[in-house]
Amino acid sequence: MHEADGTAAPRAPLAVAPFGAPPPATVPAEPGTRRADPAKGPTRRALLYSHDTFGLGHLRRSRTIAGALTQSDPQVAALILTGSPIAGRFDFPDRVDHVRLPGVVKLPDGEYASHNLGLPIDETAALRAAIIEAAETSFRPDLLIVDKEAWGFRNELAGALEEASRRGARIVLGVRDVLDEREKLRAEWDRKRHVDAIERYFDEIWVYGLPEIHRPLEGLGLSRAAEAKIRYTGYLRRDPPDWPEGIGQLAPDEPFVLVTTGGGGDGADLVDWALSAYEADPGLKPHGVIVYGPFLQYEKRAEFDRRAAALKGRVTAISFDPRMERLQAEAVGIVAMGGYNTFCEILSLDKPAAIAPRHHPRKEQLIRAEAAERLGLVRMLHAPRDGRDPAVMGRVIRGLADQPPPSAAGQDGLLGGLGVIAERAFPRTAVGAA
Repeated sequence: MHEADGTAAPRAPLAVAPFGAPPPATVPAEPGTRRADPAKGPTRRALLYSHDTFGLGHLRRSRTIAGALTQSDPQVAALILTGSPIAGRFDFPDRVDHVRLPGVVKLPDGEYASHNLGLPIDETAALRAAIIEAAETSFRPDLLIVDKEAWGFRNELAGALEEASRRGARIVLGVRDVLDEREKLRAEWDRKRHVDAIERYFDEIWVYGLPEIHRPLEGLGLSRAAEAKIRYTGYLRRDPPDWPEGIGQLAPDEPFVLVTTGGGGDGADLVDWALSAYEADPGLKPHGVIVYGPFLQYEKRAEFDRRAAALKGRVTAISFDPRMERLQAEAVGIVAMGGYNTFCEILSLDKPAAIAPRHHPRKEQLIRAEAAERLGLVRMLHAPRDGRDPAVMGRVIRGLADQPPPSAAGQDGLLGGLGVIAERAFPRTAVGAA
């Protein structure tokens, strides 16, 4: 399932993540900056909206950006509004917190439904809008960052946008490097009136990527004034925190390849392909670590667990680890579906990788993977082009040890996104005297 509107799947029990990870160390203030007054709290506030009808992508991106804002400036506090059903299972940095909006899911027929409440979808959307407006009114952000959906889910951001604009808050639309194929995206933007929202409320548009990979807003009918608001930030660097031993999943002692599906809602094909490679070739190495993702259907997970167990220690299969960066950092290479966050992690950790992109219902991952392969950043593993035989996956797994890392491509400005965001978040003219 793609980030914006995954299809509802049977709910499955989720593995309980370990607790107790320490917060990241406080970043020392630069000379001349004001520290937050303990009695008054931070002097700058950022509100990040992430509609999250399903999946992990929007929440993880918002969490990364919020952490960068607070770490770059000790006067910033950040609050994330998210509909992710598993938001509470993640660690949040110091001065970052979240408000959980009632969840919604997209059904196979394209309609939406309440995830847990059982309320009519219109009533659920109205409840979400009321929570958003209350949070905006109480928190009074200086900066509002909206992830992808300019009006929010079912226009639930309209009231908050109006109020934030009235108060003079800085309002930014953030979009990932690739949204979808042009014609389909334009029809969606026309239907949702995104251009109208951009013209009316938004000060800037941050594209979290590089134009060399893709220009996601071309051909969408933006005026010249709106196009002038676009800033390509580069990708968002992900540095694995220094967690103590015993926190999160422990990697095998031997070299291993990590196979990850992201949220896992549509990752069954990749897991099946990887398992079939080990089943077909008893000598296949290195060891495989497969992370299903929290949204993989329960029945599929049970089947894959049985198959992994039959491989007698050659493959380790786990459901989910909110501290995936440790496994990624220790792997010799990565095989992944190629969502935005996984792509950022591959680049940040400079890991040889093969991306097996989803190409339905959105072509986001396919567009990204084709461009990244063209630039020499990763290898694309695409069944319609390469074949679906287990031997194809086996050759990829073996070949990761000798594949050049992304840094070998020499692409300029690849991972500057968080620095650009921190620089542009609060204009210097808006900062009071020290």
